[in-house]
Amino acid sequence: MTQPDAADSIQPPAGARRIEPAGLDAGTRVAIVAAEYHTDIVQELVNGAVRELVERGVAADAIDVVPVPGAFEIGLAAQRCAERGYDAVIAHGCVIRGDTPHFDYVCQAAMSGVADASRATGVPIAFGVLTVETHQQALDRIGGDEGHKGREAAAAALGLLATLRAL
Repeated sequence: MTQPDAADSIQPPAGARRIEPAGLDAGTRVAIVAAEYHTDIVQELVNGAVRELVERGVAADAIDVVPVPGAFEIGLAAQRCAERGYDAVIAHGCVIRGDTPHFDYVCQAAMSGVADASRATGVPIAFGVLTVETHQQALDRIGGDEGHKGREAAAAALGLLATLRAL
């Protein structure tokens, strides 16, 4: 995901109007659900997300990190966080392809779980689960050539939260 660029933002055609995102309020609470598998990668995703949230005005003490065993378990924990009053949730994990189809099943379950939880609760849940072929690809996505997916997921969660609050 690339960061929004004001110069390239979506503009309504003549006669239509643009809904502008609302600002964050002082009490915005965010949960980060983090899989405890490939922790060297996931920890940096969490660190980046927290940095982004704080830079965008979320109080550090309004951010809770919720560890779960692995990526498969992220969806249920994210849904519970959304049901318990968090304004936004960020799902972080890392799944690296192995020699069996297990990768496909875990990735599908993580993605479906997050999407289902967000739709069921109406709470923005950002999908910050890396699904990569190699450990190096994961490293590239936590501050390397591919940007920082932890920060990007946090930005996406807050962006959708601001848009939903404006609707």
